Amino acid sequence: MILNYVWIAFFIIAFVVALFRVAGYCFPQLFAVFHLSFTQADAEVFGTMLQSIFQMSGMAVNIAIYLIGVMTFWLGMLKIGEKAGAIEVMMKAIRPLFKKLFPSVPDNHPAMGSMMMNLCATMLGLESAATPMGLKAMNELQKINSSKDEASDAQLMYFIMVVTGFMLLPVNILALRGAAGAKNPADVLIPLVMTTFIASFSGVLIVAIKQKINLFNKVIVLYGLGGIVVLGTMLYGLSCLSPSQAQAAGKFAGSFLILCFIIFFLSLAFQKKLNIFETFIEGAKEGFDTAVKIIPYLVAMLVAIGVFRASGAMDILIGTIVKITHWLGFDGDLAGALPVALMKPFSGNGARGLMIEAMQHYGADSFTGRLASLFQGATDTTFYVLAMYFGSVNIRRTRYALGIALLCDLIGIVTAIVMAKMFF
Repeated sequence: MILNYVWIAFFIIAFVVALFRVAGYCFPQLFAVFHLSFTQADAEVFGTMLQSIFQMSGMAVNIAIYLIGVMTFWLGMLKIGEKAGAIEVMMKAIRPLFKKLFPSVPDNHPAMGSMMMNLCATMLGLESAATPMGLKAMNELQKINSSKDEASDAQLMYFIMVVTGFMLLPVNILALRGAAGAKNPADVLIPLVMTTFIASFSGVLIVAIKQKINLFNKVIVLYGLGGIVVLGTMLYGLSCLSPSQAQAAGKFAGSFLILCFIIFFLSLAFQKKLNIFETFIEGAKEGFDTAVKIIPYLVAMLVAIGVFRASGAMDILIGTIVKITHWLGFDGDLAGALPVALMKPFSGNGARGLMIEAMQHYGADSFTGRLASLFQGATDTTFYVLAMYFGSVNIRRTRYALGIALLCDLIGIVTAIVMAKMFF
C-alpha cells in the first residue's frame, strides 16, 4: 500500500512544483519578497515533464529488452545447472543457514540455488549476471507463495538481501575513482565493504526480528562468525596489493568465478548425459517471459521518478536537505556528497553522475570524493529494484518491503559517514 501512495505523491508533488515555477515566471513580482528568479526553463517545465514521460517510458522498455537477452542466457544456464544437480552440490555449503532464514522454503527447492547464485554475483559486482538469477529466485519463491498478490515472508527476506546488496568487489566504483584521477582508487575498498556489510546485516536482522526468526540459533551464529573471518581475510589480502593490482584482482576474480560456474554446469550436465542444448532452451524461454512481465512495472516507476525529477522537485528536495545539514552544523564536505545518497534510491545513473561530479569538483582524493564513493555503494536503487522484483511475479501488496528497504538505505548512509570519518 505504501508504494501506491509514494507513486501518486511523485506525480502530485511534481505537478504542484511545476505550477509554482510557471506562476513565478508569469508573475515574478509576487515572489520578489523571496528573492527568487525564474527563467524560460521554468515556463517550459510542463513540456520538460511531458518529454520526460516519453523518454523514461522508452528507457524502461530498453532496459527490459536488454534484460530479455541477459535473462534468456542466464536462466538457460541455471536450468542446466538445476537438472545436472550442480546447484544442489553448491547449496550444501549454505543450506543450513538458508533453512533458518527461509523456514517456509522446502529443502532442495530450486529457489535456494538461484538465491545463492544471485547473492554471489552481487558480492562480486556482477550486476548483469545477478539480476536474472535474482528474478529467477523470485519466480521460484512465488510458486510456493500461498497469496499470489502479496509478498511472502521468504520473498521479503530475499528482497532485503538483494536491495541492501553486500559487495565484496565493487569494481565499477573503483574504476570510476581511477578515471577521476584518484591516486589510490582502492583506498575506499575496506570502508565500502564494511558499509555494505553493516547495511546488509542490519536488513537481515530487522526482517528476522519482524518474522520472529531466532537469530541466536547456533547455526546462524556460526555462519556469521565464519563470514566475518573470511571477509577479514580477503580484505587483508586485498589491502596488501597495489591499487592497480587490487583492481585487476577484482575484475579477474569476478569474471573467472562466473565462467567457472558455467563450465561446472556444462561439465556436470555432460557427465550425466543430459540434452544440454534442449535444457538450455527450456530455461531460456522462462527468461523471455519474465523480462516481458517486468515492463509495466518499470514504466510505472521510472516515469514517476522521471516526472518528479523533471519538475525540479528532486533538486528542491536535495537542496533543502543539504541546507538542513549546514544549519545543523555539518561541514561542507558532507553536504557536497549528500546528493549522491539522496539520489541513489531513485536513480542509479543519476547517483553515479552526481558521484562523478563530486569527484571532479572536490577531487577524487578529497573527503567529499571518497564519501560520495561510499554513498554510491552503501545504498541501492530501491524503487527500481522493488518494481522489478515484485513486478516480475505480479505482486501488488509488498507489505513492509519498501519501509525496511528505505530504513536500510538510511543505515547505509549513516554508516558510510561514520566510516569516512574513521578512515579519511
